[in-house]
Order: sequence, then structure tokens, then C-alpha cells
Amino acid sequence: MNENSKKKLKSKICGVTDIKTLKYLINHPYSPQFIGFIVNYKKSKRYLNYEKLINLLNVKKKKIKFVAVLVKPNIFDLENIKKLPFDYYQIYDTSPEKIRLIKNKYKKKIIVALTINKKSDVEKYKHYENISDIILFDGKGYEKSISFNHKFIKNLKLKFNIMLAGNIKPNDNLENFVEIANIIDISGGLETYGKKDISKINIFLNNIKKINYEN
Repeated sequence: MNENSKKKLKSKICGVTDIKTLKYLINHPYSPQFIGFIVNYKKSKRYLNYEKLINLLNVKKKKIKFVAVLVKPNIFDLENIKKLPFDYYQIYDTSPEKIRLIKNKYKKKIIVALTINKKSDVEKYKHYENISDIILFDGKGYEKSISFNHKFIKNLKLKFNIMLAGNIKPNDNLENFVEIANIIDISGGLETYGKKDISKINIFLNNIKKINYEN
């Protein structure tokens, strides 16, 4: 048995905006470990205002971790969501010092999201390794789901989990990601005409299950 055969690939589905999709994910036999919601990035078509978040998150989430996706959050953003049932804050474009303050004040686990264009961008994780529970390596473009060369992070050996995003599709050779990541984060790849597509979600979750079973 090789090292990778012991490793289970987890999944995060991001940008959920409707209760039908959310309940489908929660009740799926191979449900994702993480579900993400866009809570302050208004440029995204997946953005949810506070009232919509309250209504959407009023569900029994079972063992799934809810993730608040935040881009350069300010105090208003953070105070607005502090009573919502988020387990993680996924934070983009924010200094290590500010993230440390957020983590200490709001007592949330932290996913530091780094946008990668060139190989040297990967090294930014070193500034965040002492305050991160998970590091997300994502492509440039936020909601536009731009890819990057995943080989940039292939040989990283970190003390925390690596999450990988960036134009991943449900029918990609997901087994290739077992070597480089612990968690696959997917959003736009599960949509048709800008809306989450149940059939694509089912394909993705079943493919993740298949990889884990075969390993």
C-alpha cells in the first residue's frame, strides 16, 4: 500500500445560493465535507446578502462544515455574520496580522485563500502557516474560476491541509489531485447557465467517492 492509498480526498462545493441545492448536498450519500457561501463579494453572481443567508442557513447541516467566503472583509462584514452558523472563514487578500485578529476575535477556523498565477505566488503561504487551518490555492479571478498550473504545489509538504481550486470540472481526472491536495474546491464547474446543476454535482460527488473507495 503506497502513501497515497491511505489518503481520502475531501470536497468543498462553493457558491451555493438556493435551498434546493443546499438540501441536496446535505442529504447526498457522499455529501461534501464543506459548503461555501459568498457573503461579502458583491461582484459575484453567487453573492448572498444577509437576509438571504439567514433564510438559507436555517437548515440542519449534519456534519458538514459551512464556510463564509470573504474578500478583504471589514468590521461591518464580520459583525454582520458573526451569529450565523459558519465553521470556517475563507479569506482572500488580507494580511496575516488582520487574519490573526479575526481568528482570535471570532473564534472561527481559517482557510487562507491564495490566488496563484506564477510559481513564486505559492510561497505566500509561508506568511500564513501559523494562523491557517487550511490553505486554499486558487486561480486568479475569484468567481471566474481561472485555472493555474497545479504542478506548482505538487511537492509541498505542509503541516495543515491543502485545498485546491481553479477551473476544476466534475469529469476531470480527479485522482490526479490526490497527490497534491487534501480537499478539492469546486464551484463554476458544477453550473449550467450560471446555476448549480444537480446532475453535475452528483457526478462530482460520486467521482470523489469512487477515488476514495479505489484508494
